[in-house]
Amino acid sequence: MIDRLRRNPERLHLGLMLALTFSTGVIDAVGYLGLDRVFTGNMTGNVVILGMALTGANGLPIVGPIIALALFMVGAAIAGRTLSRARVGWSGLSTTLFAVVGAVLLAATISVVFTADPSEPVKLGVTGALGLAMGMQAGAARHIGVKDVTTVVVTSTIVGLAFDSVFGGRTKGHPWPRRALAIVLIGAGAAVGALLLQIHIGAGMGLAAVITLAAALLGHLGRPGRS
Repeated sequence: MIDRLRRNPERLHLGLMLALTFSTGVIDAVGYLGLDRVFTGNMTGNVVILGMALTGANGLPIVGPIIALALFMVGAAIAGRTLSRARVGWSGLSTTLFAVVGAVLLAATISVVFTADPSEPVKLGVTGALGLAMGMQAGAARHIGVKDVTTVVVTSTIVGLAFDSVFGGRTKGHPWPRRALAIVLIGAGAAVGALLLQIHIGAGMGLAAVITLAAALLGHLGRPGRS
């Protein structure tokens, strides 16, 4: 199994980043629908919501988006500092970061699993934890460097898909399958997250934690030059 994982590291990393893109969709559904309209992975949407909320737009949250944005940046900074001297691609430090992300998601799940209706302070705490985890994930994914798959946003992927398509620039070697998959998977993750909210707010976070920990394990086993 390990030899098979190492045989094509680029394909392995692409598959793992696509799986994490799906889990991001799950987490954003939990944040938006279960934590008072807060994105914890897609910071573009979060900044837009915050901008509208600061004008006094009816019913939009301010504190939650600020917490998510601040902790996302902290998580990305932690990833950047951790990987500053690591080689590009998957390393032991990458495994550590993704394992920490999975552990944070699991801790957030546990914090709400025994509560039918979490209080506002608990929700804000979970928002911060999810923002921190998604920032670390985005930073670690950036260092691995799978083209067109950042795991947390697909706007640039949509632009690339259209720009290089037959209706756009008709770029030779246009990697449309991975771009299309990233878009579909983040949407599918959001749909699954919304459905799991009907069971419990922690169900989606638990699923994302399992996906992330599995990705950390497979990525670790597939590292080159290890027995």
